[in-house]
Amino acid sequence: MSHRSAMEDEFREFVTARSAALLRTAYLLAGDWATAEDLLQTALTKTYLAWKRLGQIEAVEPYARRVLVNTATSWWRRRWHGERPTEFLPERAAPDNLEEQLERDVLWKHVKALPARQRAVLVLRFYEDMSEAQTAALLQISPGTVKSQTSRALGTLRQRLAAEGVTGRMPAVSAAAPEIRGSGRTRSSRRRSTCPRARPP
Repeated sequence: MSHRSAMEDEFREFVTARSAALLRTAYLLAGDWATAEDLLQTALTKTYLAWKRLGQIEAVEPYARRVLVNTATSWWRRRWHGERPTEFLPERAAPDNLEEQLERDVLWKHVKALPARQRAVLVLRFYEDMSEAQTAALLQISPGTVKSQTSRALGTLRQRLAAEGVTGRMPAVSAAAPEIRGSGRTRSSRRRSTCPRARPP
């Protein structure tokens, strides 16, 4: 087997094993499945090209995740994001849980509206459960910047929640996003989904 063939097989194995996790991160960064799938495909392509150019990547998943976040940040800055139709039909909440569900929905809406860097920091810190040091390393910024971006983002969320009448203890950021599962995706996004079966270009 040639070196190129072995490298492509190794990359395919990585894509098969880790695309679902990376797609989850892409969704949290993008806010909708169609953009998340485009984002992941772009990030995987860039990762593969770097892998081919360098011969190998020592820690391929952190590299791919960094490319994913940087690509999302770049896209977010270039594009105007107006209101998007939701891809989730809200589940009927029990009366006792209705207020909590509404608060989580409001929080998720404001998380999606944060500046790109602040949103990336929150996604990595609270959704991906990374430490400040891990987040700083992935984003290639200092731990102090991670702390300041986190503080600003949480402060913005508290202000916007208060403006909508959500007072008291802020709902947990990590619980705000809709549950990510296959049944939550739209028919069109299921049809377009190619990332879990992605192949090197």
